[in-house]
Amino acid sequence: MSDNPLQRLDALELVKLGKSAITVGGLGAGIVIVIAALLAARLAAAGLRRLRARAADSGPSLYVVEKLTTYGLVLVGLLAGLSTMGIDLTSLTVFAGAVGVGVGLGLQGVIKDFASGVSLVFERLVAVGDFVELSNGARGVVHEIGPRATRIRTNDATDVIVPNSVLVNDQVINWTLRNTTRRIRVPFVTAFGVDKEAVREAVLKAARSVPFTSADDAVRRTQVWLVGYGEHALKFELIVWPTVEAVRRPAAIFAAYTWAIDDALRGAGIEIPYPQRDVRLRGLFGEEGEDARAALRLEPRAARKARGKAAAHVSQNDAADELGREDPDDAPPRPAQG
Repeated sequence: MSDNPLQRLDALELVKLGKSAITVGGLGAGIVIVIAALLAARLAAAGLRRLRARAADSGPSLYVVEKLTTYGLVLVGLLAGLSTMGIDLTSLTVFAGAVGVGVGLGLQGVIKDFASGVSLVFERLVAVGDFVELSNGARGVVHEIGPRATRIRTNDATDVIVPNSVLVNDQVINWTLRNTTRRIRVPFVTAFGVDKEAVREAVLKAARSVPFTSADDAVRRTQVWLVGYGEHALKFELIVWPTVEAVRRPAAIFAAYTWAIDDALRGAGIEIPYPQRDVRLRGLFGEEGEDARAALRLEPRAARKARGKAAAHVSQNDAADELGREDPDDAPPRPAQG
């Protein structure tokens, strides 16, 4: 009985590497194994991503498991495929070493980024869900740590692709490393001679009325500091602890508090200065003080202040409203670490 043509095709040698011969059947089986490993890695990654989305508290740990599982399945499938093809992996040691040197010299940047990515995954100093600030001023939420680069999404819905080596070697500010709030300072100025206690009370009331201000406790308190004297004004700072969710939007934080401070100072009749020169006229046509103003038919200051307070109204703080809205693309916050 004649041989089966398919069996003869399966045993047909394509390439001979030393003592190893690659046949059509071995090549096909090896390709099938590699494809199966890639599909298994993709399915495992998709399943772990869905699990990570539901279990926000274990998100960073599941992210590490996802990357290890994906890389492991691909590596095992590749080695198994080469072995099934009939390639003796031990015979390729010298060749692989020579190729590795050449590839390492040509792709040292890629290899450096890959090693940095592995370091980021294990050290977790920068993890998915963290709000970070780079040395060039870019800020955003870490959405993905890939083999070569990390994707950071800014509050303007812009994706910034950062090589992993930059996050490892350069200075990076992690605003939410331990999932705790951070103290911020909002500067503002008033005119010389104002009642400092009135300034303090008005600004503290405004800061505490903002919904994302953390409640005072034994360690974290909202305060107003007089920090210096300017050329035309007293320099103050509002010291405040916003919530963790608000920390992820620093630009909106400063805008919201600045708006609230301006409303508070205007409502309290506290002067906000600008560069100017005061000219004092002590006498006019032989009259002084209120008599001189009456001669010119000028409105007394007290009357102007009373009229300004009557016309005061609460303005719309768009930055505070922005902090109250959630970005559906934002990654879940990191869990608290003990």
